Amino acid sequence: MRYRELGRSGLSVSEIGYGAWGIGESGWVGATEDESVRALHRAIDQGVNFIDTARGYGESERIVGQVIRERAGDQVYVATKVPPKNRIWPAPDGLDPAETFPGTHIRESLETSLRVSGLDHFDVLQFHVWSDEWVGRGDWLEAIAELKQQGKIRLFGVSINDHQPDNALALVRSGVVDTVQVIYNIFDQAPADALLPACQEHGVGVIVRVALDEGGLTGRITAGTTFPDGDFRRRYFRDDRPAHIEQHVNAITTELGIAPDEIAETALRYVLSAPAVSTVIPGMRTVRNVERNTAVSDGRPLTSDQLTVLAKHRWQRNFYA
Repeated sequence: MRYRELGRSGLSVSEIGYGAWGIGESGWVGATEDESVRALHRAIDQGVNFIDTARGYGESERIVGQVIRERAGDQVYVATKVPPKNRIWPAPDGLDPAETFPGTHIRESLETSLRVSGLDHFDVLQFHVWSDEWVGRGDWLEAIAELKQQGKIRLFGVSINDHQPDNALALVRSGVVDTVQVIYNIFDQAPADALLPACQEHGVGVIVRVALDEGGLTGRITAGTTFPDGDFRRRYFRDDRPAHIEQHVNAITTELGIAPDEIAETALRYVLSAPAVSTVIPGMRTVRNVERNTAVSDGRPLTSDQLTVLAKHRWQRNFYA
């Protein structure tokens, strides 16, 4: 496993992190707690030292906390998230920060996360949505400063609204945020336009989510693919979207001259080719997925020719809508 600096924080994190939404049995169908625990342990064995969870991820915080306590001798950093008080995802324009992240709500959410996880602190506390309209408004920054002083959190970050990378530029430039979490992948290349350079300039760590497009960049979504009731992917890949995904993935693999089952590896290597990226957090619900994804951290970057090809496959769309 190779490691990168998490912005100016002084923390060195595994470039392959662990996205823990899927193991919480909330939104994703098919996870089992026994396999999730085995996957987490295997990830740590493989050198993964950064795990991303959230208050809104069902049982995820509890499961992650259990494993972290069992691996007390290993240095593993855990990030969690505070849901917006108004429960609106993503954050639309025009909201007052008092509606979304008042100080009392931030403290109460964190205390719940600490209690559920059994941990005494979190290394990163993130807001689960963000709007740059909130910079300089509300009492959220005072609450964050207080929690840092109390030792309950080390760093503050935000999870940027889906496909809105420029909606955190003011926050990054303000100097008050330590990390940002953003969707960045072969299809959504927009963060590279302005956000990633700004994060490099201001020493902000970049946590990349959805590097595999919720499964679209794995080669396993094809025309006719369906998901069970209760799985959010049933909506994400609804109607004729799987067919469009298959067409785009086939175009990429054909032009690169790779097999369909190599697209996931290529997608992770694409994200890691950006020097501003600190870690990428694919969801890994099984030991097999852990072993496949962590193997990508081998120091073999994509070539400039491959990156040139991938730049042509930018595909702006919002399947969350």
